[in-house]
Formats: sequence, C-alpha cells, structure tokens
Amino acid sequence: MQVYADNAATTKMSQTAINAMLPYMERIYGNPSSLHSVGQEAAEALQSARETIAKCLNASPNEITFTSGGSEADNQALLSAAWLGLRKGKKHIISTAFEHHAILHTLKRLEKEGFEVQLLDVGPLGNITAQQVADAIREDTCLVTTMYANNEIGSILPIAEIGAVCKEKGVLFHTDAVQAAGHLPIDVKAQNIDMLSLSAHKFHGPKGVGVLYARRGVPLTSLIEGGAQERGKRAGTENIPGIMGMAAALQDACEHMEANAVHVSHLRDRLIEGLSQIPHSALNGDPVNRLPGNVSFCFEGIEGESLLLLLDSKGICASSGSACTSGSLDPSHVLLAIGRPHEVAHGSLRLSLSEWNTDEEIDHILAEVPWVVEYLRNMSPMWKDLISGRKPFIL
Repeated sequence: MQVYADNAATTKMSQTAINAMLPYMERIYGNPSSLHSVGQEAAEALQSARETIAKCLNASPNEITFTSGGSEADNQALLSAAWLGLRKGKKHIISTAFEHHAILHTLKRLEKEGFEVQLLDVGPLGNITAQQVADAIREDTCLVTTMYANNEIGSILPIAEIGAVCKEKGVLFHTDAVQAAGHLPIDVKAQNIDMLSLSAHKFHGPKGVGVLYARRGVPLTSLIEGGAQERGKRAGTENIPGIMGMAAALQDACEHMEANAVHVSHLRDRLIEGLSQIPHSALNGDPVNRLPGNVSFCFEGIEGESLLLLLDSKGICASSGSACTSGSLDPSHVLLAIGRPHEVAHGSLRLSLSEWNTDEEIDHILAEVPWVVEYLRNMSPMWKDLISGRKPFIL
C-alpha cells in the first residue's frame, strides 16, 4: 500500500485544478497585457480568478496580487512594511520564534539593514497570545507578522485577536497563511488582517503560484522590476494557467472545507491516539488547537532521517518537518522553540493528511510506525544508554 502523508509539503493537484488550467494551455494562450482580443480573453480570465480568490478571503479583487508562491509573498509583505516603517522612523518588527524560514530569513536580512526584530516565545504547545503581542508593541513598531498555523506542529494562532490588537495600536499585521488557506476559514476583514500570504500547492493547486493579499491603502514595494503587471506591484507576465488552477482549487477547498475538516480530523485523531501508545513518544503542539491534518511526534532514541527512509520502504511518505529544510542535519527550529532538546528533536515525524486519505491508510501507518521505531531503537547506541540507565529518559 502506498500512503501519501506529506500534504504539508505539497498536495496532489486536483482534477478540478487541472481542468481549470487546460483551456489556458491549449486555447486561451494570450498575454493579458496585450490589447488584442486574444490577450483580452486572457485578461478577463485573470480578473475572474482575482475575483474568485478575493471572495474566498472576503477581500476586494484589487487587493489580490499574484506571486510565484508563499515565499515570494512573505518576502514582499515584510519588505514593503519595513520600508514603509523606515520612512516613518519605525524600525521594530514583532514575529515568533517558529515562523517559516521565508519569514525568518527575511527578518535576518532586515536586521542587517538596521531593523530590530523581536521574536515572541511560543511556549511548549507552540502558540502565542494576543496579550504577548500587545505587550511587545512599541511606538516604533512597524509590523507584526505571525503565521496563521504552524507548518510543522499544526498550532493555530489566535489571528483575529492579534489582528484586533494591531488595529487598535495602528500597526500593520501580516500573516503567513500558507498552511491555513483552504483548510481553515479566513476573513481578512473580520480578522483585521492587513496582509496575507498563500500558496496554491498546499490546497491541491499547482506549484509555483501564490497570492499576496494587501488591504487597500497598504502600499506594496515591487521586488521584481520590468513591467506594469499586477498594478505595477509585481513585474512579469502572469502565469494564467497556474492562476486559474489556484482559483479553482481554492474555491473547491472553501466550498468543501467543513466536510473535509470533519473527515481529516477523524483520521488525525486516530493517528494521535495510536502513536501515543509508543513508549517514550510525545505529540508536538496543542492536542486540540491544531490543523485538521497535522500529526507531529517525537520518538526518543532514534534519528528522524532513518525513520523516514524505512517508512518509505513500507510505502509511507512522511517528513520530519518542513520540506524547505529537509536537506539540513540540524534539528527543527520549531521543535527547539517549543522546548524539545536537540536529541529528542532529531527523532521527529510529521504526518500531514488530506481529504483523500482513508481509514485503511491510517491502519497501515499505525501498523508500520511502531515496528519501525522499535527496529531503529534496537540498533541505536543512544537507546541502549537510555534503557540501561546510563542516561535518563526525557520523554
């Protein structure tokens, strides 16, 4: 049996998205910036996709800018807010210790340019409170940026409450909603979100296309020069097939969100209950306030890389954390941020599910993971030290 349980890294494209893309690969192939009829047909499609995505977010179409994905959208949001703050003499930015590297690396860049970055402690369950944000905001704060839901441990942050604090304090609020869009309800107006990033391939859309929502009145700085596309905020001919696939996939995900969440949460809870029976294991993140499809565990006494390779040989596709850092030998910064020691963080497993997973697949995972963990522990010198009492157990 082949089980794909790495949907936080990417999802399989839906037939809905594929069908939406095909006409713009075969028949409607014009450049939307062209004035002739072929180009204008593409321009009309581009506008329809903008309207569809805006409706899913409760935004206005002219607040939607198409990007190459979530990382570009994150970069543009942070740099735009920072440079706007600089013009006003404000150089303090608030974020969290467990953001995606698209955020953290951009913040590092801004620190080198003279900005002060404050990363809030996320605690053992991996979350922050609106009060933490309120306490951190200063007169010179130009931006608060927090993820909507964590990509590794699934924690869902109190976005509406944080947005309310930022609005009251007059500070721009950006959220990286790459893991949330299509899976959790989003209302940028009700939640007081000034900027939001999303990526199509996280909800069964194509790779290489995303969105930056920016509230009307929030000026964006273009990262790519060379043309007037996207109202002058992002040069380059728009990827019409990808955009149409993204719009169709997001609309489909939003229309079926409630039913999908019920099904996926059922599978998630079965996995959490079953994997919790493995001795010296621990669930990462909040057991309740988490994404419907996220299951993240640490198993003491093993290495995550070996675990993934053996699970793959059993037909189970999983990860140890973010796909963007899968080549790194360092333990997950997210797990370190919630207090997992290095030696425990190395033995992590992330299983991320979609509505296409089944109970039979969960049965297969629950049959194989305990066996693989035991097999690896029996070969591990670290495990021998633990069971002999030479070293104390942590979990």
